[in-house]
Amino acid sequence: MSAGMGGMVGIAGIAAVQARITELRTLVAPETTAATESTSAANASTSGTSGAPSFASALAALGVDAASMTSLTALARTSPASSGSVASASGTATGQGLVAAAEKYIGVPYVWGGESLSEGGLDCSGLVVRSMADIGVTGLPRVARDQMTIGTAVPSLAQALPGDLLVFQGGAHIAIYEGNGKMIDAPKPGKSVAVRDVYTEPTAIRRVLPQAATATSSASAVLASALASASAQRTALDLMTQVAS
Repeated sequence: MSAGMGGMVGIAGIAAVQARITELRTLVAPETTAATESTSAANASTSGTSGAPSFASALAALGVDAASMTSLTALARTSPASSGSVASASGTATGQGLVAAAEKYIGVPYVWGGESLSEGGLDCSGLVVRSMADIGVTGLPRVARDQMTIGTAVPSLAQALPGDLLVFQGGAHIAIYEGNGKMIDAPKPGKSVAVRDVYTEPTAIRRVLPQAATATSSASAVLASALASASAQRTALDLMTQVAS
């Protein structure tokens, strides 16, 4: 499964859980608060359909306690992370994707302060911002000195992976690691975006995005959890339908 497909299927699975919860709510009392549902079956059924069992009592008959149901409900309400910020980059955005996005700008001239082709070129941190935006990750700091604080630290170049950010000279320059000792960057005035050797040990290495295989596994885990929750909701719905009929 590709990372993109994994994310799409995961969203579909979570939508199924949400649909099941909606079905359950039509048979029992509307949820007032999560605390009410998890502590009092009586409160949960005060405004429900006459003769229908409470949500909590139906779960109890299944051997599922209210706390477990609260966890399932929370999962259904939680969608995969959005790509609208660095802190919540989409599971489909990967280090390899960042490298591919940056490679599209090979040959673009270095322009100080540039972060789009409309400005005539890119500087080093502008290349990072532009390439991240191309794969749906926004909200990054604009300059290298601030970009060196995002993500998580990687101890050494030997442990760096494609898409990691390489920071040099205490934050004066930044590049995107390609792997195998290579990086892509916008070097300096008079030069263009290019792939070249990592010329020295970086001041800092920051990992902002997962690797493609990790992203796929994460999407699969979300799908598995969503499907398990959907199955539990379906069982509860079937039981409640039998009792109410």
